[in-house]
Amino acid sequence: MEKFVVHTGLVVPLDRSNVDTDAIIPKQYLKSIKRTGFGPTLFDDWRYNEPGEPGMDHSQRSVNAGFVLNFPRYAGASVLLARENFGCGSSREHAVWALTDYGIRTVIAPSFADIFFNNSFKNGLLPLALPVEVVEQLFRETQAQEGYQLTVDLPNQQVVTPAGDAFAFSIDEFRKYCLLNGLDDIGLTLQHADDIRAYEVQRKQQAPWLF
Repeated sequence: MEKFVVHTGLVVPLDRSNVDTDAIIPKQYLKSIKRTGFGPTLFDDWRYNEPGEPGMDHSQRSVNAGFVLNFPRYAGASVLLARENFGCGSSREHAVWALTDYGIRTVIAPSFADIFFNNSFKNGLLPLALPVEVVEQLFRETQAQEGYQLTVDLPNQQVVTPAGDAFAFSIDEFRKYCLLNGLDDIGLTLQHADDIRAYEVQRKQQAPWLF
């Protein structure tokens, strides 16, 4: 998992509440469990003018010019700004994979659905809940200033605007540790690889019939 320490990135404003996981990545793309290749189908039903299917050449599809991800000014954005209850709906981890594969490193919103929130940390995506009035300010500034960027400083737990405004955020210390060190559940387990091997050797001596 990629480490998250300090990230500065272009902001794309998704001015919608209750964005569910089926909107983030539609159900027809859930057959793959590779965690990669989902970027072109992020927000598929909103992003394109016709339905998509797995295996299509998405670069040849007709795009919806009115959808914010297709605005040239937001090309290459890595910070997604959204409204309340982001990631609601079914508990598909593919939603997080689609965001990260697209290049989104952090989502900022007033609130998140619990399962999406938990899945994000396990896949290196930082979900930041900020007060409604702060999110509203960020929307205004993003829409008013082309090339608007935010800096997310995880060690100091701050979101910093181009004008120097700093907004503090809270985060569980264990989750913070995992993000700073790029550790998912497998990475955490592998930190104890020597102990695991030693136990297996010992267990094989104690109960050889099990092996």
